[in-house]
Amino acid sequence: MFRWFSRKLSEKPFETAFLSDWRFQLWTIVAIAIALVIALPILFVLGSIFFDASEVWQHLATTVLPRYVRNSVILMVGVGLGVVTIGAGAAWLVTACRFPGVRMFEWALLLPMAAPAYVLAYTYTDFLEFSGPVQSLLRDWFNWEYGDYWFPNIRSLGGAIALLTLTLYPYVYMLARVAFLEQSVCTLEASRVLGCNPWRSFFTVALPLARPAIAAGTALALMETLNDFGTVQYFGVDTFTTGIYRTWFAMGERIAATQLAAFLLLFVFALLLLERRSRRQAAYYQTSASFQHPPRFELWGFRAMGASLACSLPVIFGFIVPGGVLLVLAIAKSDETFGDRFWEFARHSLFLASVTAVIGAIVALVLAYGVRLNPSPWMRLALRVSALGYAIPGSAIAVGVLVPVGNLDNTIDRWMRSTFNVSTGLLLSGTVTILIFAYLVRFLAVSLSSVESSLGKIAPSLDEASRSLGYTPLSTLLDVHVPMMWGGLLTATMMVFVDVMKELPATMVIRPFNFDTLAVRVYNLASDERLAEASGPALALVGVGIVPVIFLSWRIARSRS
Repeated sequence: MFRWFSRKLSEKPFETAFLSDWRFQLWTIVAIAIALVIALPILFVLGSIFFDASEVWQHLATTVLPRYVRNSVILMVGVGLGVVTIGAGAAWLVTACRFPGVRMFEWALLLPMAAPAYVLAYTYTDFLEFSGPVQSLLRDWFNWEYGDYWFPNIRSLGGAIALLTLTLYPYVYMLARVAFLEQSVCTLEASRVLGCNPWRSFFTVALPLARPAIAAGTALALMETLNDFGTVQYFGVDTFTTGIYRTWFAMGERIAATQLAAFLLLFVFALLLLERRSRRQAAYYQTSASFQHPPRFELWGFRAMGASLACSLPVIFGFIVPGGVLLVLAIAKSDETFGDRFWEFARHSLFLASVTAVIGAIVALVLAYGVRLNPSPWMRLALRVSALGYAIPGSAIAVGVLVPVGNLDNTIDRWMRSTFNVSTGLLLSGTVTILIFAYLVRFLAVSLSSVESSLGKIAPSLDEASRSLGYTPLSTLLDVHVPMMWGGLLTATMMVFVDVMKELPATMVIRPFNFDTLAVRVYNLASDERLAEASGPALALVGVGIVPVIFLSWRIARSRS
């Protein structure tokens, strides 16, 4: 019997008979189970629309819901127009034109991505308020008194649009620049032969070809806009994110908060569907080798000065000014900002970010490899559903995690009381474990995108070769694939690490008692108008955010060479 079985294995080296069959099936089952667990909060929030909370929902619909919808729509339209204008315009200038400082602007335009929007909100409020340096200097210059002049109010809907645009335009800039670098040289040269100047080539040739990348970057920016909590809360702008937080904590209505989150999810899905539908019949092709350098237009005189100014303003107001203000405050108040409490909050943030980043990379590797082993429609659907979290605001995910976990804790507690007369209390709610799980739901897509990209570059023939040598799926992954995709795994880990460090809405709702992070510390101090004390944690968040910016700039520059 053993000889027959061995002979069958040797006759079918790539099927590996019965042993490998159950291993492949087991891997598929595990991958689908993990994907479903990750997707549970999202499915719960969507399913909450069928809960009965008519009285509270009617109250919300007649009082605050129209304001949430109006402010959210205006915020998205304003930020969308801003990020497309700055991101796509700057990407075209540094890619297709020559002017003073262009090499520096190629990487400097990514720097505002390092600063969370709520950090800019706190910084500019202190910088532009009545007692701040800007207005004080104006009063000294012109001998003005209070009421003698008009100054724009930064704590407004317009201020929120401006600051979110400054921090989110790098999403469009980064993807648009890559798209411009990969565009057909023949097409751009043809536009020059036909007499097109730089801006006409941009509007008639380059911009339509880069539309998918610009649309993807804009969608990411708008999702981050809907996710923002610190900026709109500090500026007093009522949006869905602040409404969910207020309904949960101020009104104590969990079901109503969940339904608000579901409404927000439908809002996000409608946005994604509209973006896809707008380009469903469009096709975008490149007809020449991507290694050839696109033609560059030489800019001189006022045009060169205008290009340099257009590229420098987003960097100055999105990174240099807020970074300089935070640095001055942190140095002046170093004893208060970098005390024992700062290092306690830093340890909390580093622990959460490190654990989540490692687990996220492992989970993404398991899911992506499961699709590689069994690319069935069910596996692909499970993978896509588990990656929906990045499109969903952290406050909605927090609600989707806390409500079912709380119900599970209460069910276990009731059963233990009735069976053993022992109260278990809350086993999972308000723990670090649940907070890390919420981070995984929110940022798993970041890991998946990098891991899938790296895994897709490995030829399937290597899998067949390893299977013919008797390797199991797990040993093939660890001994063959992981060493080849180590760079992609490091990228996934680093990106999730930075995102968790800056995450505020989910952390505010789910964090354990007396377990604040740097982001929460900045929010609490800034809410109490103690920006000088908040400057140290805020500066630390900006410093951590610079790491992926440098890495992304290096990758883009490397792709050009």
